[in-house]
Amino acid sequence: MADKKHNKERESAAKKETKQHSDSQKSKPVASNKVKSNRLKLLITIVARKKAEYYTDLIQSFDVNMQMVVLAEGTANAKMLGLLGLLDSEKVVIFSVIQENKVADALSMLEHKFQTIRDGKGVACTVPLTSVIGTLIYGFLSNNRLTVKENK
Repeated sequence: MADKKHNKERESAAKKETKQHSDSQKSKPVASNKVKSNRLKLLITIVARKKAEYYTDLIQSFDVNMQMVVLAEGTANAKMLGLLGLLDSEKVVIFSVIQENKVADALSMLEHKFQTIRDGKGVACTVPLTSVIGTLIYGFLSNNRLTVKENK
């Protein structure tokens, strides 16, 4: 009989401790790991296949952590390419995730390189990314090394 009473006392004490612990967690202000919000954009660059490595390195210098290179081919036929003086129709499409505040500098640099590099012509544009799931993924894509995993 004393054992039953002792067990009940222990159970009620454990319940009180659990309730107090959960109440104290609710009342504490949560220290959030806020990351400076900077929108991301998808930079799409189309260049000659032989210049792909040069342009991926150039784009990476703008704190770009993720790039994907896809082989492509121009749509003009051989006769049209001959008239325009373009012999190479092998292209690559470079998809890069870049921070919005670095887009203007990157596009300016690309435009400059398209005009000055021999056989370095290309096209570049951006598309806004409207959402990214998760703080860690955002931190990786935005090249923000201060992002840490949230404690739950």
